[in-house]
Amino acid sequence: MAKRSIVFLILAVALLTGLGITMLASTSFFTKEGGGEAYVTVWKQVMWVGLSLVGCLVMAVVDYNRWYKWRWWLLGIAGVGLLICYEWHLSQLLGFKPLLAKRVNGAARWIGFGSMTLQPSELAKIALIIAMAGWFATHQDLERTLKHGLLLPGVLLGGVVLMIGGEVDLGNAAVAAAVGTGIMFVAGTRWQYLAVIIGSGIGALLTGIKFAPNRFERVIAVLDLEKYKDGIGLQQWVSWLAFGSGGMDGRGLGEGRMKLSYLPEAHTDFIFPMVGEELGLWGVLGTVAAFVVLIFAGMCISAYAPNRFGKLLGFGLTMLLGLEALLNMGVTTALLPNKGLPLPFVSYGGSSILAAMMAIGILINIHRQGVHLTWQDLPVIRRNRRWTPQL
Repeated sequence: MAKRSIVFLILAVALLTGLGITMLASTSFFTKEGGGEAYVTVWKQVMWVGLSLVGCLVMAVVDYNRWYKWRWWLLGIAGVGLLICYEWHLSQLLGFKPLLAKRVNGAARWIGFGSMTLQPSELAKIALIIAMAGWFATHQDLERTLKHGLLLPGVLLGGVVLMIGGEVDLGNAAVAAAVGTGIMFVAGTRWQYLAVIIGSGIGALLTGIKFAPNRFERVIAVLDLEKYKDGIGLQQWVSWLAFGSGGMDGRGLGEGRMKLSYLPEAHTDFIFPMVGEELGLWGVLGTVAAFVVLIFAGMCISAYAPNRFGKLLGFGLTMLLGLEALLNMGVTTALLPNKGLPLPFVSYGGSSILAAMMAIGILINIHRQGVHLTWQDLPVIRRNRRWTPQL
């Protein structure tokens, strides 16, 4: 299975990306920026997919151990990108026109020139994973100490999470915190230290909710969605209707009704309900199955990485993709508060598809260097249970 995991990984990514383009063509026709018959958003996404495939190829070719050597540079560049987003807020205070920071849909989380924008937090999460994996690979056998198991990695993780959360992007901040904590857990950090990290994360999240009342209202709306269906809960209420109206077989591709200006952001964060309405339960189950296969393949690749850095890096990237998919599905089914997170490979958005494809490229490179067992190894395992592959 370990050798074939790369086939399942690429197949799952190809299916999800194809589904994304197909559903985007179906839903973006009716969006204001979609351009009607010109399918502007579709061609933009196709362009981003092409660029992302180049990024995936580069990551697949470049030895992943190079990222270990460059981890602090990558994290520094990601930090600069996050700080540039604050230029917009600074410009509002001092009264100048921002050079790079962009405000989209009321949130200043993007940088770029003209119509080409990039969300730094998407790439910052990958840089954080590389840095965290490199930290615990460097300080192996010290992960249970206070200094190297909690304080220093906690400062590293907390710094990135706070910079993302400061953009009032609690969804991506929570994802980054969860993935970083997951890497610490797999690396062998004491559970007492993990409890401190988790407690600090919950405290920071509650603080963010307090200073951003809109986020608190989203939490309340999930508890009684029908009550808030005309306000803060509109997206999730219409999402429910989309899933319900799709039934088992769906209305048919292009025949969905909720995208007709009823469901905001139907081509981005809430594209999953459109899958349910137009392709039915079978389309939903197929999408979930593709993500399950992706996660399983990613974990297999991580398990057979030739060194500790590769194992932790592969685990972190796989957890990132899986958690983002889980949270998006939880939001669109009204099981979680609305966080504004895209569905990897499926939702419209250049930054999301670029970061996801780069993560897949790194996993491919880890697989290329992985240690794979053969049938000839099995008798050795039976004779000596302590036998391990030579790394």
